[in-house]
This record gives sequence, C-alpha cells and structure tokens, in this order.
Amino acid sequence: MASYIIGLTGGIGSGKTTVANIFADLGITLVDADIVAREVVQPNSNGLNSIVAHFGSQILLTDGNLNRSKLRELIFEDDSERLWLNKLLHPLIRETMLQQCKEAQSDYVIMVVPLLFENGLDSLVDRTLLVDISPELQQQRTVDRDAVTVQQVKNIIGSQASRAEKLSKADDVIDNQGEISALKCKVQALHNLYLNLANNS
Repeated sequence: MASYIIGLTGGIGSGKTTVANIFADLGITLVDADIVAREVVQPNSNGLNSIVAHFGSQILLTDGNLNRSKLRELIFEDDSERLWLNKLLHPLIRETMLQQCKEAQSDYVIMVVPLLFENGLDSLVDRTLLVDISPELQQQRTVDRDAVTVQQVKNIIGSQASRAEKLSKADDVIDNQGEISALKCKVQALHNLYLNLANNS
C-alpha cells in the first residue's frame, strides 16, 4: 500500500498529463481527479442524480450521461451554481481518491489534481509538484489542443489560482517549456527523490 502521496498540479495546457504519464511509465500509480470526477457522475450515481434534481433533465445527453459542455456553460456564467456543484462533488471526489491512493501498490502514489491548491486538496498529500509554463504558452497550447477561443482559455486561467500563488505553494516545480527529453530527465530526478522520501517516511 502506498502511503506517501505526491500532489501533481498545473494550470490548463501546462502538460501535467504528460508529466503524470512519465511517472506512470516508471511504475507509479496515478490517481487522477479528472477521471474520478467522471466516475462520481456516471449514470445512476448519487452525484449525477443530485445534479439532475438541481438543474433538470436538460443537463443530460440522450444516452443518460452528463452533458458536460452544458454544465460548464451553466456554472461558468453563474458563480453560485459553480459553488453548489463544487460542494456536491468535492467530498465525493476526495473520498474516492483517498480510497484509490490507499489501494495503490507502488512505492508512492501521484494524485493528479488540476485545482490542487484552489480546492485545498494539498492538505491530503505529503508533497506537491507543480508543472509550470508561461501564461502565453498555456493559452497557445490549450487553444491548439481543445479548439477553444483565447477568451475561453483566459476565463479558465482566471478562475484558477495565479501562477505566483501556485509557485509559492509548491514543494517542487517542473518547468515544462522545453523538449520532452528534458522533461523526462526532470521527472526521473524527482522520482528518485520521491522514492527516497517514501522509503524514509
């Protein structure tokens, strides 16, 4: 059982998934908040039933799954709706993630959480790792990847903690503005550090 937890975070488009996958290639279990967030709103789950009761059936796709883009629209336009949704889902997500960390078999486990600091989830981990890039690169990568407008990306970045705030809170920082080969070296160095920390904790 992995008892040492690293919280991996980074803004949209920063490359935290790439970093997480390199750790996974080194044999480390990943517990991904985005995946868990989907699991807690599967059809017939308590999470989805509560969302339908609140927003009505307009929030469902024809196959009974959650219409994410519709939900995103509703909560980005209205802060109170966003708060309501967070209050519902965060405890469910937190509980599920901790359970998955407990069941992990690797020497340490990586919890991948986009809003690690914003949602106070850094309190659940032993150490935090931030994947950092400039806001300009963040915008460019996200627009290229998700086919969204620059304004939409700016809104998302604006709803997250500032770069300075995240940098001040993170224990470790990976600068992801270079080549993938450089990134792999950085991850390998941190992997060695984390193995050491986990074995001595």
